[in-house]
Amino acid sequence: MIDHPPTPPAAFIDRGRLLTLDALRGVAVMAILLANMPGFALPDPAYSNPLAWGGERPADIAAWLLTETFINGRMRGLFSMLFGASMLLILYRADDAGENGAALHLRRMAVLFVLGMIHLSFIWTGDILAHYALAGVIALGFVGLKARTLMVTAVAMVALSMAMAGLECFGLFAASARNTPQAVALWDAYQAAFGTPGVKVLQPEITAMRGSWIDATRFRLANNGNPLFDLISIGPETLSAMFLGMAALRSGFLSGEWPRAQYRRIAILCLGISIPAYAGMAAFVMMSGYDVRAVALSQLLLQAPVRLIGTVGYAALILLLLHPGGWWTTRIAAAGRMAFTNYIATSIVMTFVFYGHGLGQFARWDRASIYLLVPIVWAGMLLWSRPWLDHFGQGPLERLWRLAARGQVGGTRQ
Repeated sequence: MIDHPPTPPAAFIDRGRLLTLDALRGVAVMAILLANMPGFALPDPAYSNPLAWGGERPADIAAWLLTETFINGRMRGLFSMLFGASMLLILYRADDAGENGAALHLRRMAVLFVLGMIHLSFIWTGDILAHYALAGVIALGFVGLKARTLMVTAVAMVALSMAMAGLECFGLFAASARNTPQAVALWDAYQAAFGTPGVKVLQPEITAMRGSWIDATRFRLANNGNPLFDLISIGPETLSAMFLGMAALRSGFLSGEWPRAQYRRIAILCLGISIPAYAGMAAFVMMSGYDVRAVALSQLLLQAPVRLIGTVGYAALILLLLHPGGWWTTRIAAAGRMAFTNYIATSIVMTFVFYGHGLGQFARWDRASIYLLVPIVWAGMLLWSRPWLDHFGQGPLERLWRLAARGQVGGTRQ
């Protein structure tokens, strides 16, 4: 049995669900599209390095700068926080119902892993669900910790992530001499991930993504990252946010129980630290001429200590802006209740636009132009989620997940 969090204000309960979590999840699933657009539309290294592909016009550089300054890392962090918080809620409710919460959680993670691998292999290489499933299994061992201990553990995970990233960056800087075959291979690998590898290196990906669905799937299966390796490389970062989410739920922060003045102070402080820090790191990368070492150092190491700070700041700001019963809050919360479905649906829509089995626009648009599609997708999420929930009660993939994990359809809880 695990300790329950405080009771949230009645205004933040909607049909047995926490409005705060749904609204935060809705903002996250919408905003993460801004971060993912280069992954859908452009070759892989363009995600981190604007000179890799997508144009060098001021508008293209500005698009990269704005997403780096305000979005990247923190929306994934918000998703991870909410994953940890929702995990606790499911365990609470299973315990209250006399069920084995741990067994239910593990079944949910098994189903999520399978669905994530299907997404990763057959739809889009940027999947995060399989990674969350593996991290969620580890997180189960920490659910009994008090909020303060969870926060300390989250900080320790950030420190571990930074230590691992520091070793990785040390290897990259050492390989820059390119004085051995091993150093050349390592340098080329980092160029392919964070640098400007050139058209010849990127052409196989471009050809595959513009080709048939079978061509794209073959490329993904040959080049996808290994979720087990990802668990080692980015697992501490993910777990730090999950632990913070558990602590934030336990403390009442995520359920809207803190005074508004406190949320305001946290938003000002955390965003006042993280946004200038991210802007400074983006400026550092620009001044380096987008050198692969600067990009990797920023992405892997320097962002780590301020990523969670920015995530907490955005969470506080969103909670401040909630208006229970308001149109925007209601619609965004509905999108959040269907975050799983909306996340996968976004991948299906975007890969149809950019991949060869659809419109075949991969690597044909400049960086700034790809963001013109974002408001259209946002509008779709806001307009369809609430009517679907009113009629069916759950999103289609949420219903499938529940059915596969426990053999039960229905219900509206997190």
